[in-house]
Amino acid sequence: MSLANKNLKYLRKLRGWTQEEFAQKLRIKRSLLGAYEEERAEPRMEVLEVVADMFRLTLDDLLRKDVSEQKGSYIAKRRAAKLVAGRTDIPFVPVKAAAGYLAGYADPEFIDELNTFTLPMLSGGDYRAFEIVGDSMMPTPSGSVIVGEKVSNLEEVKSNNTYIVVSRTDGIVYKRMMKNSRQKNKYTLVSDNPSYQPYTLGAEDILEVWQAQMILSKANTVQRWDVDHLANIVTNLQQQVSTLKKRMN
Repeated sequence: MSLANKNLKYLRKLRGWTQEEFAQKLRIKRSLLGAYEEERAEPRMEVLEVVADMFRLTLDDLLRKDVSEQKGSYIAKRRAAKLVAGRTDIPFVPVKAAAGYLAGYADPEFIDELNTFTLPMLSGGDYRAFEIVGDSMMPTPSGSVIVGEKVSNLEEVKSNNTYIVVSRTDGIVYKRMMKNSRQKNKYTLVSDNPSYQPYTLGAEDILEVWQAQMILSKANTVQRWDVDHLANIVTNLQQQVSTLKKRMN
């Protein structure tokens, strides 16, 4: 495989993009991108110019260098630029990158390619930020960014605290975690919105856990409950209470 073809494939995978997503960004057909990656065609110069601008590379880099090599590479330069003394860079995982994150969460090169930001009140830890959508954790509004600190051992999970949970079965979710007193390797995930039923995850399915430290939301985006929704929640709670009473009797 020529260096240009190899570099295109490497850069696409680095960002966690599908061929369709990358092709759309390059404004070419997916089949053409596939031909480039499989070395059935040479990338056109106008396509390489777009890639160079997108990844802050030169055409010489794309045509004559293997950008996957660490020493002096694009990745190495990005990593070095982030190593500012005393600063904790927080990688940000937007919703559109969630699928790619599941495949690349343990790949330092993938993480290096995520956009980052800093918060002066957080330093000295391993932090990551995730965008959430939906109303399962109301009143936390959809579109909020949850900044979490890495939990290295599931034994450190504290019941009823909120966490970003990355799992093979459910992807990236923001929930309260409850330890199972009967089964040590089972965890119950609970939504703040009682319309959503709790469910259980096994430790073997959990890839990462990040304890929520901060919630970042846009101004004037307060999540509101409508009357009908509140009525449904009350009915749901009454049914749950009745079920519990029957089990106790």
